[in-house]
Amino acid sequence: MSYNEAIKRTIDWIEQHLQREIHIDDVTKVSHFSRYHFHRIFQNEVGISVASYIRLRRIVHAAMKLLHTSDRILDIALTYQFESQEAFTRAFKKIYHLPPGQYRKFMKQMIVKKEELHMHEEINGWFISGSHPHFYKSGIDREQVHQGNASAYLESLTVDENDQFATLMRQVNADKYKGKRIKLSGFIKSENVATLSGLWMRVNSASEDLLQFDNMHDRPITGTNNWNHYAIILDVPENSATISYGILLTGAGKVWLDGLKFEEVDNNVPTTHLEINVVLLDEPTNLNFEK
Repeated sequence: MSYNEAIKRTIDWIEQHLQREIHIDDVTKVSHFSRYHFHRIFQNEVGISVASYIRLRRIVHAAMKLLHTSDRILDIALTYQFESQEAFTRAFKKIYHLPPGQYRKFMKQMIVKKEELHMHEEINGWFISGSHPHFYKSGIDREQVHQGNASAYLESLTVDENDQFATLMRQVNADKYKGKRIKLSGFIKSENVATLSGLWMRVNSASEDLLQFDNMHDRPITGTNNWNHYAIILDVPENSATISYGILLTGAGKVWLDGLKFEEVDNNVPTTHLEINVVLLDEPTNLNFEK
C-alpha cells in the first residue's frame, strides 16, 4: 500500500490525457519511479498493465461517446488516438464483443426501452444502510462508467448535517476466506463530497465482535475527483463469520463505484486495518470532568 499515492497520481494524469498521445516514459515520470519498477507496481496494484489500462479507458470513453453523441465512429476513434476506424473496431470488439456501430444501435434501444417503462434499475445484491439511509439514494449509472456499461452511484438527497452518512454495501460469509489476507479494490469517482467518502470493509465474528476494519478514514476522498483506484487490505481471522464491504458517503455529495475486485493477496502485502488503541491508566483520573 506504500505505492498507493503514486498509482493514484499516475491514474489521475492518465485520465486527463486520454485524448492526447501518451508516451509510457511520460507516465513513468509522473510516478517518480523507474520505468521497470513502476510497471511492476502498477500491474500489482491495478491488475493490468499501464498500456492496457490506457487502452481500456479510451475504449470506455469512446463507448460513452457512441451512446450519448451522434459523432461519427471515425471521429471518435481518432479522438481517442486510434490510427484508423478498423483498429478501433478490433480493440472495441475485444471489450464489448460487438463492433461500434452495432453496439451503438443495440445499447440505445435498451436505454430507450428502460426510459419508456420508467424502470429504476436496482443494484443486484447491494443495499443502502448507515445512520440516515433515507437521506440518500443509489442506482445504476450508464453515463459515468469506468469500465463495461454501468457503474453504481450513491448520492445525498436531503442531508443537513456533516456527520450523517450512508453506505452502499453487501455482506458475504467469511468461511471461504478464513486465515487469508483479502484485498478489496475498485475505482471511485466523486462530485462535491463535503465531508468524506471511501471504500470500507469489516470482518466480524459470529458474536458480532469487530475483528478487522478499515473505512479509509485516514485517507478520505473529498471534493470532486475523476476516476481513480483505491484499495483496502484486511486479514480474515479463523474465528471470522461475516465480511461486510461497500462504499461510504458522509455528508453531502455523490460518488460512483466501478470495477470492484475481491481477492486474496500474499501476507507480505501490508494491511490497512485501522488500529483502535485504548490506553489503560494506573488509576482513575479527571473524575470531576474539569480537565
